[in-house]
Parts: sequence; C-alpha cells; structure tokens
Amino acid sequence: MLDLQNRLEQARTIAEQLLQSKMYSFQGLKPSMMESVPGVYAIYDRDTGATLYVGRTKSIRRRLYTNHLMGPEANARLKKYLLNDDRRPEVSTLDEAKKYLQEHCDFQYIRVDDMTVRGQVEGLLSYLLDVTYIHEEH
Repeated sequence: MLDLQNRLEQARTIAEQLLQSKMYSFQGLKPSMMESVPGVYAIYDRDTGATLYVGRTKSIRRRLYTNHLMGPEANARLKKYLLNDDRRPEVSTLDEAKKYLQEHCDFQYIRVDDMTVRGQVEGLLSYLLDVTYIHEEH
C-alpha cells in the first residue's frame, strides 16, 4: 500500500509540474522559444479549455514546431485528428488545421528524460486531463 501512496503523490507532483509550467501559444511560435529536450506535452483548445492531445517526444522543439505546427499530416497527428473530426467543419485542409492550431491552441510541457517514464507520464496525463484525441491501440 505504501508504494501506491508514493505513486499517487508522484502523479500529483507530475500533474502540478505540467499545470505550473509556462503556457505557449502556437500563434507566432518560433523554434527558439522552446527547449530541445525530451518530455511530455499537452495541447489545449484555449476557447473551450479542452485538452486536445497529450504526447511524448525525444525533442519538444522538433515535435511541437516542426511536426505539429509545420509538418505534413503524416507527422502531425493532431492535424490529422482535426481534419477527421466532424465537429470541426472549419478544418478541411492541412492549412486550415495549421491555422486552427495558431488561432485556438496553446500547449505546456515538462521535461522527462527517461523513455519509460515518458510513456507512463503520457498515459497518466492523458487520463487526468481527459484528452479529446488519443491514438488507438495497436
């Protein structure tokens, strides 16, 4: 039982670290604004407060700027979800998905160096933040 209590406290600490981290906007985002560190990130719809996506990566800068914002559909999973979401009729092209990110989305991230822990933190935050888009299990 002690181990469970320790894990619950760790989960609380992780959630607090994310929620207290700097909030970034995709509007006007430049690569130099972010660190190139491994971590876990959450992308929010600033209009509704919904958590759209939680992900993990070896490089926050590459994933959020190069992939999510500037990348093609194959590299930008959130854009793909936006394009296929019937609740978002205003997003029907890749450029519209990019525009949606810029005009409506913010993100936060925390550094997590260990690959195994990154996966665990991603799952934990996906659950705690009630993420809208989550990739299917294989």
